[in-house]
Amino acid sequence: MKKVSIVSPVYNEEESLRAFYVSLISAFEGLPYTFELIFVNDGSSDGSERILNSLADEDGRILAIHLSRNFGHQAALSAGLAAASGDYIISLDSDGQHPPRLIPEMI
Repeated sequence: MKKVSIVSPVYNEEESLRAFYVSLISAFEGLPYTFELIFVNDGSSDGSERILNSLADEDGRILAIHLSRNFGHQAALSAGLAAASGDYIISLDSDGQHPPRLIPEMI
């Protein structure tokens, strides 16, 4: 089975991370792929790190990468791409601007 890597830079998204995670999981229901979720915390100053660690503890398909400071969106995206192991890679901002429900259509 092919694997899809979702790479999501995160910067101060404490309020929306869990809902974003749930929407990602829902998007993959019924698809003939395995997947991994790579969240790259770009030096958030809110509770994003704590939430990402909690999600990673709950779901083995999650990799949480924490950058030591804010390096910017492109650096966070590059870090996630370097860690991805999927046959396909999709990048999505974690602020909900890119709706995960469109993943099946995109694939």
